[in-house]
Amino acid sequence: MVTKVAVIINAGAGCGYASDWAQQLEATFAGVGLDAAITLAASGEEMIATAEKAIKDGAPIVVAGGGDGTINAVASVVVGSGTPFGVLPLGTLNHFAKDLNIPLDLDAAIANVAQGVLHKVDVGEVNGRIFLNNSSLGLYPDIVRDREKQQRRLGRGKWLAFSWALLAALRRYPFLNVQLGLNGKMHARRTPFVFIGNNEYRMEGLNIGERERLDAGKLSLYVAQRPGRLGLLKLALHALFGKLSQARDFDIVTTTEVEIATRRHRLRVATDGEVTVMNTPLQYRIRPAALEVLVPRPVPASVPASVEEN
Repeated sequence: MVTKVAVIINAGAGCGYASDWAQQLEATFAGVGLDAAITLAASGEEMIATAEKAIKDGAPIVVAGGGDGTINAVASVVVGSGTPFGVLPLGTLNHFAKDLNIPLDLDAAIANVAQGVLHKVDVGEVNGRIFLNNSSLGLYPDIVRDREKQQRRLGRGKWLAFSWALLAALRRYPFLNVQLGLNGKMHARRTPFVFIGNNEYRMEGLNIGERERLDAGKLSLYVAQRPGRLGLLKLALHALFGKLSQARDFDIVTTTEVEIATRRHRLRVATDGEVTVMNTPLQYRIRPAALEVLVPRPVPASVPASVEEN
C-alpha cells in the first residue's frame, strides 16, 4: 500500500525555483513507496497553514523541507499531535537533522521518511513558542536583526551582512541585565548573551554546537558573566581547547524550566535563528518527548566472528 504524505518545502530552499522540481520530488518519493502532496510554500505563514490543514485532514506523515527555521515552523504545528514528522535538510546549517543523524543528501533523506523509525524528541518552549535547537537573548538577536536590515536595504548577501552586523554589535557591545529564576531562587546577571538549548550542547573541543541526545528532558542554560570583548575571545579559546568548564565567568546549568526577567517590558528573542519580540518575563520550559521524528534505523552491532576452539 502506498502511503500518502504531506510535504511542505520552503520555496526558496534547494531548487524550489525550478518549475519541474516538485515533479522530480514526487517521483523520488514514489520510488520509495510514498505518495507525496508537495507544497512549495512562499512564507512561514503558508507553511504553518499547510501543516495545520495536513494535520486536520489526518495526514499519516508530515514532512518539512528547508533550513532550521522552516523545520521549526512546520514542527510547531506537528508537535504534540502524535503525527510522524519527517525532515528534508535543505538549509545551510541543518543542526536539527545533523543531531538526529538524518542524511543531508536529499534522496537519502527522502528514503529515510519511508524507511526510518520513530524517535520521540524533546522540544524547548518560550512563551508558547517552540524551538528545536536553541533560543538566545542579547547579542545574537541584535546581530540577526541588523543582518536582515542590511539584506533588505543594501542587498548584501547573508554572510557578508552577518559579518558587518557582528562587527557593529561588538562595537556597541550592549549588556543585558537579567534575573534568572531557577529552582525557586533568583540569580542576577549582567551579560552580553544568554543561550538556552533544547537538551545539552557539547561546547568543548571540536564538537562545539552538537548534541549527543535530544531526549534527556533538559534545557541547557549558558550565561556569560560580564566579559568584555577580550573576555568573549577567551571564552571561545576555552571552548576550542576543551576547557570551557574552567572558565570562571561562564555559567552552565541544566534545568527543566527557567524564568528570565529584565527591566524591559519587551525583548528580542531568537528561536532556531528566527527573531521575534516577546513580552517579559520569559518563561522557558522543556516539553519531553513532544515530537515524533523519523530517524535512520540504528546500525546493528557487529557480531564478532566465532573463534574455533583448539
